Amino acid sequence: MLFATLEHILTHISFSTISIVITIHLITLLVRGLGGLRDSSEKGMIVTFFSITGFLVSRWASSGHFPLSNLYESLIFLSWALYILHTIPKIQNSKNDLSTITTPSTILTQGFATSGLLTEMHQSTILVPALQSQWLMMHVSMMLLSYATLLCGSLLSAAILIIRFRNNFHFFSNFFSDFYAKRSALKSTSVPSFPNYYKYQLMERLDSWSYRVISLGFTLLTIGILCGAVWANEAWGSYWNWDPKETWAFITWTIFAIYLHSRTNPNWKGTNSALVASIGFLIIWICYFGINLLGIGLHSYGSFILTPK
Repeated sequence: MLFATLEHILTHISFSTISIVITIHLITLLVRGLGGLRDSSEKGMIVTFFSITGFLVSRWASSGHFPLSNLYESLIFLSWALYILHTIPKIQNSKNDLSTITTPSTILTQGFATSGLLTEMHQSTILVPALQSQWLMMHVSMMLLSYATLLCGSLLSAAILIIRFRNNFHFFSNFFSDFYAKRSALKSTSVPSFPNYYKYQLMERLDSWSYRVISLGFTLLTIGILCGAVWANEAWGSYWNWDPKETWAFITWTIFAIYLHSRTNPNWKGTNSALVASIGFLIIWICYFGINLLGIGLHSYGSFILTPK
């Protein structure tokens, strides 16, 4: 009862905070020069992060297993992973190029998870026999961390395509200060006189970040798939069953393997590789969310239907 009450309180705190952060984030995107509001948004993100962390720890203590047994818990963990990515550049004292991607991603994921659409999954349940394994934490956490990382990298690649094919570059000037210098420094330079130069610099920086993030995500995805194969052999007697989830995980792995391989070819580096990564963004959501909506196959534990078919 104590843990259930604590989880309820933390969920409401995170939902209320994320609602305020969404409002602040929209205002800062529409109106420039509101540094104070941006700082408030960051503080709201910190509050949300600690609320999510407290929720995961509380759910873990009350259920006796790592909270990754259904779609609701996995969405909470996914938003937690996105925030971790959000803080990495700050820990390294580098310019937080990822914040433009990670902030709205975290907000939307956490907002959806706590919006009430997944109310039936809010209560912790006893794991079915197939999930009662130490591989649950290793496999599922690696997959979700890879999803979070690959989603961010794919969105960075999508930003490259938007900049590349957009005739008017002024829309992106709001983000320029985050990538290169303080606003005061920008005022002393002739940014409007060299739009193509700064457009090229921004695309190169986004391309570099996208490659680094996707490389990390691809490594995590590979580890997650290998762990899943070992677990599948223990649970079902076969390393690979071409289950819908497994099939789409393989398609996801193949898409990003093509992306990484295309980066070795100078003719494919840039726009072409960014297009491949952008396709990967859609593939990830099909693999993670689309299959869960259908609730079919051996991985139906993560669907809206809590009992396996």
